[in-house]
Amino acid sequence: MSAVITDFPELHRPEGFTREGLGWAPWLEPVAEADLTAEQIDALIKPERAKMPYFRLLARDPEALRRRTLTDLDIFFNVTGGVGRAERELAATAASRRNGCVYCASVHSAAAARESGRVEDVQRLLDEGVGADLGDEAWNAVVAASVALTDTPLGFDEGDIARLRAAGYDDAEIIDVINGASFFNWANRLMLSLGEPEVPARLR
Repeated sequence: MSAVITDFPELHRPEGFTREGLGWAPWLEPVAEADLTAEQIDALIKPERAKMPYFRLLARDPEALRRRTLTDLDIFFNVTGGVGRAERELAATAASRRNGCVYCASVHSAAAARESGRVEDVQRLLDEGVGADLGDEAWNAVVAASVALTDTPLGFDEGDIARLRAAGYDDAEIIDVINGASFFNWANRLMLSLGEPEVPARLR
């Protein structure tokens, strides 16, 4: 039986959204790294994730973790014939900012800034929220579509698709934006229900 953690008296919580790398403290006890089975390690897909408590917690259901990770990697790294990495990461950032998932927003905003070079625009999204003007209609349309999907999937409609098309995205690119936002709309809720972010010692 997993131990339930109800209090973090020493937790250093972030004060707001950031592009800096964060730690994460689980509310349920993860599998200890030394106790991971061969099946659980295989389900991590990337063995280095054994160092991360979030993935060791999800490893309690290795098949679900495997499917989750393969879906994640395909959405964000299979860029053949679709939108670029920056826009996929922007969609994830917008969903995470809307949902209030500080940890996921930190990971994907850093990636969006790195992939696009648009550090100030990405930081504006974190600082001002999803209503911020990011400087061009292409990025604003991605954020708006991601927010519509995040609020409720049925709120995403023909108008959002028309806006993305008018901003220059084709159907394959629009599907990639939808996938990025939708995956993190789900992933945020999972992470938010299992623990909370922490400022690592190197940033205190």
